[in-house]
Amino acid sequence: MKRNGLVSGGPWDRRGNKRERKGYFFYIVWGLVLLATALVCFGAGTLAARPRVYQESAVPGTVYETESVTEPRLVINQREVEPVSLEPREEFYLVSETGYLLVFAQDQSTICLHTHIPITEFPQTEQERLREGIWFGSMMEIFQYLESYTS
Repeated sequence: MKRNGLVSGGPWDRRGNKRERKGYFFYIVWGLVLLATALVCFGAGTLAARPRVYQESAVPGTVYETESVTEPRLVINQREVEPVSLEPREEFYLVSETGYLLVFAQDQSTICLHTHIPITEFPQTEQERLREGIWFGSMMEIFQYLESYTS
């Protein structure tokens, strides 16, 4: 259909511009909106997943073993330093009872730990030592000993 010398309905509008440009502009705008949304979501996810660092404070009135110094050192704030009393070390006794290992306190009558580890998991020489009983200076030494033979 002709109107004023122009064909209507074709790829050209009345001014002689292509109609397809309007379509490309539409796709470009929505592509940029989609890209911006993806960047915002990526940034929010990155911020949400980053590790957070919290400053923890020590428990008031608690002295940890790592805070004590065994060798003489120069202390600048002498008024605020309190000596740490050295308590006698508690020893533990690891022994086999009824085929399983038990940890007794120093008095050899108080059970501190039922390990539920059978003596058969140890080599023959260690089984004989465990039947007689082995003394340890701390519970950590017992755990290290058991880990070395059971892992």
